[in-house]
Amino acid sequence: MQFDPNRDYPLGVRRPELVQTPMGTPLREVTLEAAREGRLSGDELRATPATLRLQADIARASGRTQLAENLERAAELAALPDDELLEIYTALRPRRSTAQQLESWAERLDGEAAPLTAAFVREAAAVYAERRLLAL
Repeated sequence: MQFDPNRDYPLGVRRPELVQTPMGTPLREVTLEAAREGRLSGDELRATPATLRLQADIARASGRTQLAENLERAAELAALPDDELLEIYTALRPRRSTAQQLESWAERLDGEAAPLTAAFVREAAAVYAERRLLAL
């Protein structure tokens, strides 16, 4: 059966076969018992890029375009290591980065198949420049 964002929400109830952990564990096997028995690690309890994209489709179908865009960026970022995410978050804080540093992050994100997030960083840099929130 083909995914229908208007019919298949919530995914965990209507289409659980579409949801799995980053290591491929099906949603039906993600249980408290499995965690207690050590069959699931903390890394398994994360949303996958595929699930986030499905959620973005659902949000867009219900007219929540801003949420859909956020979920699409989250899908791009889900593939990045945690330490890199923290570096990006820190770089985006006001007065933490120069325009060139933010552009370097945007170029890096473009190279890591995260063009939506790269565009977001560039937009933040432009707003920070306008509001004088860039590092000197």
